[in-house]
Amino acid sequence: MEIPAESLSSTSPLAGAALRAPLRVWIAFLAMCVGMFMAILDIQIVASSLPDIQTAFGIPLDRLSWVQTAYLTAEVIAIPLTGRLTRLLSLRFLFVGAIAGFSGASLACAFSTGFWPFIAWRVVQGFCGGAVIPAVFTAGFELFPVRQHLLAAALAGLFAMLAPTLGPVVGGYITDTYSWHWLFLINPGPGLLVMLLTGFMLADERPDWQILRRLDYRGAALIALALGTLEILLKEGPKRDWSGVFLWLLLGLCLVSGMVAILRCLSRFEPVVELTLLAERHFAAGCFYSFVLGMGLYGSVYLLPLFLGLVREHTPLEIGEIMIVGGVAQLLAAPVAAAAEKKFNPVWLTAGGFALFAAGLIADGFLSYKSDYQELFWPQVMRGLAVMFCLLPTTTIALEGKTGEHLANASALFNLLRNLGGAIGIALVDTMLAFRPPAIVAGLVKRLQAGDPSAAIIVGLPPDKFHNQVMGPIDEATRQTVAQLVERAALSISFNEAWLMLGVFFALSLVCLPFLRRREAASVRTS
Repeated sequence: MEIPAESLSSTSPLAGAALRAPLRVWIAFLAMCVGMFMAILDIQIVASSLPDIQTAFGIPLDRLSWVQTAYLTAEVIAIPLTGRLTRLLSLRFLFVGAIAGFSGASLACAFSTGFWPFIAWRVVQGFCGGAVIPAVFTAGFELFPVRQHLLAAALAGLFAMLAPTLGPVVGGYITDTYSWHWLFLINPGPGLLVMLLTGFMLADERPDWQILRRLDYRGAALIALALGTLEILLKEGPKRDWSGVFLWLLLGLCLVSGMVAILRCLSRFEPVVELTLLAERHFAAGCFYSFVLGMGLYGSVYLLPLFLGLVREHTPLEIGEIMIVGGVAQLLAAPVAAAAEKKFNPVWLTAGGFALFAAGLIADGFLSYKSDYQELFWPQVMRGLAVMFCLLPTTTIALEGKTGEHLANASALFNLLRNLGGAIGIALVDTMLAFRPPAIVAGLVKRLQAGDPSAAIIVGLPPDKFHNQVMGPIDEATRQTVAQLVERAALSISFNEAWLMLGVFFALSLVCLPFLRRREAASVRTS
């Protein structure tokens, strides 16, 4: 029997049912969020055991970065392709297949007997993990009625943002308690559960194999080449002082393949990536803020453990215990951000979130070599509280109102730009930490030789020995001790400059807020 639309008033029980997703959908979506959490966690969790992996495979230090580079490169390549893959395989089969591939590759990584086979499985793991991330955000808007979009986006965002923060503590615990193999052996069990829940709970959709005939394979290959070379360029550039034939070749290959890929995407009727979505001002602005958030989030999660390890010399587990503060703050802020998004203008919520995150970054720009848990506590709290206010409003503005293929493509672009922002943020941090310490050391040495007591305080020397007079010669043992102190102080200052760089970029991004206004059709919410 057909029910008249006018009978579905806000007070009707039928209206309440129509505006709420059934329990099985929520179970499936929660399982998908767990799968995404696993995929994102696997980036950071491995960092704690890199020295153990180096020893196990007997490789030189300069090859070790491929453990992370292989995963990140494959992940970045997979993300923009998921829009087309979702339509080809359906959301259900894409997600189940991606989790199966991720879990199987994790097992293969754990039992690898050689370094390059291990790297090959990391590529498979990263590609499957990359397909999982935008699929979850697509599901949040596709599986639920408009009324529940906000709650679904908040849940997905919470899992996505918590993973980078919890990675160090989980990895540190596993590293200190078990072997590096368990970083990968923990994935198959939850992966199997996620596969079963999503496979049985999601709606039965049929793959559209006709898309295989229309798929732009050349465009997909060019996108993969452009993003892959860009990721390797960003990882290798700081290590090679941004010079050399290899980097120039990578840059040329990246630019040429990228420009040709963009032209193909703009000229084809069914492109691999729907770049024309960026013509929508609200979507382009949302993607910009996704990029900025990725730069600050991944940059800060990369900077903090480095500082605690290199300057404070903490163990991996100690680093994780200090960093858990940010994760707790995110958990506490998530329901507040979801409730606030229903009542307040999302542009103003975004402004508050990015301003608070910027303050948390800038606050860490004034640390010393003595700074530890207490000095790092409140900046972490600020960033943790701000994350959901940065992510949630921009996600709803960017993705709300889109359905079907447009939603899958928009989600892929939105998540891709966050990951690219993270890659560029880490590359900028690496460059800062590589280039700045020698110049800072030279400046501090000059000031110490001139007898500057303020420089002595910075380095950790007794200031009463310095009287603004040229210092006389010192013995070799004292010289070595002073050199170590100067290098430690210079490294601390370079960390400060990196924090300030990220914070200033975050603060400057606020000038783009007027472009973030949501379109009128998407601004009406069902109460």
